[in-house]
Amino acid sequence: MDNTNLDSKRWLIAIMGTCLQICLGTAYAWSFFQLPLSSAFGWSQSLTAWAFCLAICFLGLAAAAGGVLLPKVGPRKLAMGGGFLFALGYLTAAIALQAQSAPLLFLTYGVIGGIGLGFGYVTPVATVSKWFPDKKGLATGMVVMGFGLGALFMSKIFAPMLLSYFNFAGAADIVAQQAILVKLFLALGVIFLVLTLPIGFMLQNPPAGYLPKGYTPPVVSAAASAAMDSLTAKDGILSKRFLIMWVIFFCNITAGIAIIGFQSPLFQDLWAKVNPSLDKMTLAAYGGTLIAVTSIFNGLGRFFWGGMSDKIGRTQTFRIMLGTQIVAFIALAYVPNPWIFAILICYVLLCYGGGFGTMPSFVLDVYGPKILAVVYGTILTAWSAAGIVGPQIVGILKDTYKGTPALAAYWTFIIGACFLAFGLIISFFSSNKPFTKK
Repeated sequence: MDNTNLDSKRWLIAIMGTCLQICLGTAYAWSFFQLPLSSAFGWSQSLTAWAFCLAICFLGLAAAAGGVLLPKVGPRKLAMGGGFLFALGYLTAAIALQAQSAPLLFLTYGVIGGIGLGFGYVTPVATVSKWFPDKKGLATGMVVMGFGLGALFMSKIFAPMLLSYFNFAGAADIVAQQAILVKLFLALGVIFLVLTLPIGFMLQNPPAGYLPKGYTPPVVSAAASAAMDSLTAKDGILSKRFLIMWVIFFCNITAGIAIIGFQSPLFQDLWAKVNPSLDKMTLAAYGGTLIAVTSIFNGLGRFFWGGMSDKIGRTQTFRIMLGTQIVAFIALAYVPNPWIFAILICYVLLCYGGGFGTMPSFVLDVYGPKILAVVYGTILTAWSAAGIVGPQIVGILKDTYKGTPALAAYWTFIIGACFLAFGLIISFFSSNKPFTKK
């Protein structure tokens, strides 16, 4: 196959990778289920949030393992395996809800589904980056943009369509609501099984030595090239540079993920305070709309900041995102207007997504393509840690200040600003230069 055909094929691979990420990114719409599950099964906000926390935690852990497995089994098998486990997480979560067991929900949706998320997430990112050496930030930003847009599809298409079909709004009592939620998770499992397996089958690596037409690799000295080739995954993961990048990533994710899991309830609380006459269904619709809009910004941020980092540098991009978010979080702590709140949340999600759009090419620049999958997969453990820390902080605050949601929101944003400030400080110890073993 000549380079012209391969250049066309790489865009198909990128599109398939983006579609897989859209399916997996529906996990970001967890706040759509947060209130219905909490109300129907009598679970606290922080307890219900553990399903989402564990899913993100095991996403990062599985991504690290997936980075090791990917060179051995190839992208097709790992992507299909990830899609299968992700769908299985929903199918078995339906059993957990039928049993009204929160711990079983954590095991099924959180652990099984989370492992599927990790395998499925790392595969298209690492694979597409090999097809686009000329557009690293743009291509990986495009792929992970799909993950950010997943919440839009879940909150505005999949979940509302199924809830309407099962007549959730007309459920007469709690028992009826519980039964419908079981059916919802079962249906979602079937949908994702049908979608992710054929998409995963399409993913494959480029032929050895492939270069896009018209692309000339930058000139690298023989010594620098040899030094990069001699790096092992252990060298990269145990380096000071890795720790700095991990902390920057963790801080950016922790602040944003706290908002993702609870943006809908926080937004509904604000509207309820501004207009007490609004009923629960109207408030839920407002919350669902916010999830949809912010998911667009989450997705666009991955594409926008990923492309921007190609021009101004990876470290500089992170500094801009972290610094401007500090201002946004402090403003959010004092804003009573739900419209201004929504605008600021959209910007936070733009920067949150930007971290995911920038980090793959950052790792590639610093450590090279040889150990990309392993190092990038391992750096996603920052997502695991943030997936527990961020939502649990918010969940505990909401339970602690149950009668005063405004106070819970205030401390959520102040703590988020502190994480961002710490990440910004650490970013001044980072650089864009390739790592060399001393």
